[in-house]
Amino acid sequence: MEKIRPFRYGKDTSINNLVKQFEKLGFQANKLANTANIIGLMIKDKDCKVFLGVAGALVPSGMKEILIDMLNNDWIDVLVITGANLTHDLVEDLGYSHFLGHESMNDEELNKKGLVRMYNILMPNKVYEKLEEFFKSNWNEISKQNNVKDFLWTLGKLSPGNGILKTCFNKKIPIFSPAISDSGIGLMMWGQLSQGKRAEIKAFEDLKEILDIAWTTKRTGVIYLGGGTSKNYIQQAMQFSKEAYYGVQITMDRQEFGGSSGAELKEGISWGKLSPKARHINLACDITIALPLIYCALKERI
Repeated sequence: MEKIRPFRYGKDTSINNLVKQFEKLGFQANKLANTANIIGLMIKDKDCKVFLGVAGALVPSGMKEILIDMLNNDWIDVLVITGANLTHDLVEDLGYSHFLGHESMNDEELNKKGLVRMYNILMPNKVYEKLEEFFKSNWNEISKQNNVKDFLWTLGKLSPGNGILKTCFNKKIPIFSPAISDSGIGLMMWGQLSQGKRAEIKAFEDLKEILDIAWTTKRTGVIYLGGGTSKNYIQQAMQFSKEAYYGVQITMDRQEFGGSSGAELKEGISWGKLSPKARHINLACDITIALPLIYCALKERI
């Protein structure tokens, strides 16, 4: 047992100092501090490849630049992310923005004004016109890719901005999106295919690559921001290669309903996805609160 040390503000209270003080507090404050510690360990471990799973509306909510900086700083070796987040990433790179609204806004009026709502975030519906134009004008190159990873790298190559897709392409960071058809990008692809155009993108080819990466590294670390297909895709790669040596999960989902998104990491030990000796932690917190604190603390440390 350790004695609880009440939080004290001082002139030297940086974000890193704040997070370090959380170690001596209770509840999720303590868990947030230890989440930062474990992520720090996997980043500094030169024999560890870090797999990041991203779900939820993190790009619209303003987390995009944090993710880009983590990629640029070589904190992340493999990215698995939802097609929805990549759609919003590409939308921003094409010149559109997300806006802060309110959850009590009149949705019927928003629809009339051409605005779509994600809780308290708004986006103009006309972004899909720009997306369609982008896919149509670049179809010859987009359609020639063999797997989803190369398809996403190509979108990054062609993107006029400097978002997540562009960063992964420039740094050749493997990027996977197992449910890419469940997104605006998927709809754009279907729109072109429905007009008789052809593409030979093989969705199952990516499994070989992510499994090869997991197999051939000495140690693996996993970071899950939310759950969904992004988490499960990484989890099954661990199951059929090496058990993860480090693990961090930040989610508000609950385990009682049996879904992967809320399952505690230690459940993965029964599947062979997580080593019984792994340093791991589950943090129950809104990612838009936890991630900026953890990121800033680690930027000061590393």
